[in-house]
Amino acid sequence: MGLRRSWLESANAPECDFPLNNLPYGVFSVGDSDLRCGVAIGDRIVDATGLEAAGLLPADPDADVLDAPYWNDFMELGREAWSRYRAALTAMLAEGADEAVQDQIVTHSVPIKDATLHMPFRVSEYTDFYAGRHHATNVGTMFRGPENALPPNWLHMPIGYNGRASSVVVSGTPVTRPHGQLKGRDDDVPHWGASARFDLELEIGAIVGQASDGPLSVQQAFDNIFGYVLLNDWSARDIQAWEYQPLGPFQAKATATTISAWIVTAEALEPFRISTPDRLEPLLPYLQEPGPMLYDIALEVGLAPTGKAETVIARTNYGEMYYSSAQQLAHHSSSGCPMRVGDLLGSGTISGPDRETRGSLLELSWGGKEPLTLDTGEGRCFLEDGDTVTLRGAAMGDGYRIGFGPCAGQVMPARP
Repeated sequence: MGLRRSWLESANAPECDFPLNNLPYGVFSVGDSDLRCGVAIGDRIVDATGLEAAGLLPADPDADVLDAPYWNDFMELGREAWSRYRAALTAMLAEGADEAVQDQIVTHSVPIKDATLHMPFRVSEYTDFYAGRHHATNVGTMFRGPENALPPNWLHMPIGYNGRASSVVVSGTPVTRPHGQLKGRDDDVPHWGASARFDLELEIGAIVGQASDGPLSVQQAFDNIFGYVLLNDWSARDIQAWEYQPLGPFQAKATATTISAWIVTAEALEPFRISTPDRLEPLLPYLQEPGPMLYDIALEVGLAPTGKAETVIARTNYGEMYYSSAQQLAHHSSSGCPMRVGDLLGSGTISGPDRETRGSLLELSWGGKEPLTLDTGEGRCFLEDGDTVTLRGAAMGDGYRIGFGPCAGQVMPARP
């Protein structure tokens, strides 16, 4: 599929994140106005709440579902409603649309540059996975040696832990360096202090759009995913090293999880589906995929010290994942665990096979032993106060891109 041309010329530029092929969903405000649901197209945000209130584009003929500052109520309508709404909005924005319709869109839209972006959905629960083989192998090699890099269960199921929905924040929110219990190599007694090994994790977040109360097949799980965001699961490696046994990460991962402000829908990513890598061990039937369920999404990480230029420190691709989000959701539900609209599933750190494709500083600096040199000449093993981390991602089409917008956060000094 090539570029779908819009009468809004800014949406037709090859470098635009938000062409007509994309139409991602977010929440915005202008000045001190109320929060409203919006759709990004070119350099503007279509006021979906306003179109619904005016009767020009209702998502549900029987009720207003976009009069709340989140897209959860819309998600509850289900896949057929999602598709109908997207098709209707596409027709209104497509090249050749009636001039009266174009005027309505102009009336009910604002420039992106004039808007403040907010959390695009209400996070019900948050689960983070550890489902990238290169990342898991690298970390396991550092901690346990190459012979025991992957635990025996890793190649048979997606490993995860339940995180904190309360600490998920939108792009642009500052992140304060956390305190915690720390332990030196030669000291049996921990001490209290600010994390000195604060890190980023490059991930994709999948958003559950339909509730379930029993086991899902991989296909059902795939169908229940509404869309995707970029996700940075900030991690305090020194806090984690002391606390993670025997139950896994806890406070080391509870500081913040940053997501991008725009939800890129599963429908927009449909042309970019690819298969997961070859299996090193056969999966049990409930985890086997009936078709390609990963996406070809190019990803990068930028790091900028305070007041200085950014260095792109890593480039990789979502296709490096060993388990898809659909497999993660199917496994999550396999015990009968109920899933809710607005549940967020973090993919786990996305790394490739080479150093420049590693999605965390822990890997890029190999545990602090091989400092990374920025374009400014400064070295980094882990994040310093004032550093801004920006994740970017896009699926690249023929003359267009399906972009996510930035997922950014600046590290602030620890509290006194």
